[in-house]
Amino acid sequence: MLKVVKVRLYPDIQQQQLLAQAFGSCRWLWNYCLNLMNQTYKETGKGLSGYEVKKIIPELKKEYEWLSQTYSQCLQQVCLNLGVAFNNFFEKRAQYPSFKSKHRKQSIQYPQNIKVNETTLTVPKIGNIKAIIHRPIEGKIKTVTISKNCSNQYFAAILFDDGKDKLEQKIEGSAIGVDVGLTHFAVTSNGSKFDNPRFLTKHEKNLKQKQQQLSRKQKGSNNRNKARIKVARVHRKITNCREDFLHKLSRRIVNENQVIVTENLNIKGMIKNPCLAKAIAQVGWGMFCTMLKYKAENEGKTYQEVDRFFPSSKTCHVCLNQVGANGHSPLPLDIRHWTCEKCHTKHDRDINAAINIRDEGLRILRLRSVQVFNLSAAEGLTSGTGDKACRPDVSRSNRGRKKSTTELSVGQEAYCVREASL
Repeated sequence: MLKVVKVRLYPDIQQQQLLAQAFGSCRWLWNYCLNLMNQTYKETGKGLSGYEVKKIIPELKKEYEWLSQTYSQCLQQVCLNLGVAFNNFFEKRAQYPSFKSKHRKQSIQYPQNIKVNETTLTVPKIGNIKAIIHRPIEGKIKTVTISKNCSNQYFAAILFDDGKDKLEQKIEGSAIGVDVGLTHFAVTSNGSKFDNPRFLTKHEKNLKQKQQQLSRKQKGSNNRNKARIKVARVHRKITNCREDFLHKLSRRIVNENQVIVTENLNIKGMIKNPCLAKAIAQVGWGMFCTMLKYKAENEGKTYQEVDRFFPSSKTCHVCLNQVGANGHSPLPLDIRHWTCEKCHTKHDRDINAAINIRDEGLRILRLRSVQVFNLSAAEGLTSGTGDKACRPDVSRSNRGRKKSTTELSVGQEAYCVREASL
């Protein structure tokens, strides 16, 4: 099973210069090949693949001798990565490849000949770089990507194969539904509420001061570069705080449950709302769901997403009755508690949504297991199902995705509140 460990690097001054030269060479080759592909397509109507542009590297080394100072396999990997970028674009997984700038994050990839020691990382043509190996790396190393962020910090992402088979996902055990929001970052089906820490809001004043200082500096001066690094450090601080919070919360949820069910959110579409764009962008829902998914898969647990149009907030989890006229009108955001008209059960809006998400995810998993069993018995095949996340006896809304289930408020650190009764 493939795993990645990201470690911090501390190169000396000479190694920093060699890395800067390698970053520049790979960046220049990327821009040159990308421009060549664009020009070739305009003139001939046909593009070039990554393997075709890789063949011109020996000729470029004769014309530009400084390219020979960079490890040859890193240059070859640039061309191959450019070909992968175009494939991702044509298959609609990414945007069109863009030119790289020296003022942004820099990276270089080594496909082999990297050695990981106890306290150092042996890199071709650079030497032993001091590293903090905080986790054991046991297995065959595939690739190592060395990067430098805008705050002049160096990292190495080590991809290796531990030789173990992927664990089989099981659904026997405790299940939990997670409903994300803005006031409460996450509300679970067992009654736990985790407040939204809002790290950007906490550091916003400091960030504003640093950005004002940057705007007053003359472009191209050393003082402007120093001010730019100060701004980058504040952004890095916010990112580290957010990732630390998301890692701890996702690890806790995965350790305590066997089945984790969330919503399939359209975050890109939600950010288009000008009133909630800033709040949604800083909360990190997409990263949180990604962490839940890969951590659950590594532990042999099940991660399931339900459809974003599933009416989880306005459906009673006891009798499946929908609040509103014919179940099509949206539930206003100012209604945080409501009572079912049929069974007269009092609901907390967020906890009720989390319970419905959990039940819907379990329904999909049960239906999938039944279909897999029937296919296996009839044809000897095993396959999943494309069933949509919607209960057959619950109508779906015709107004698109439901709005955010929480109101805006300044959150503090994460806390957990257990409701006495649902």
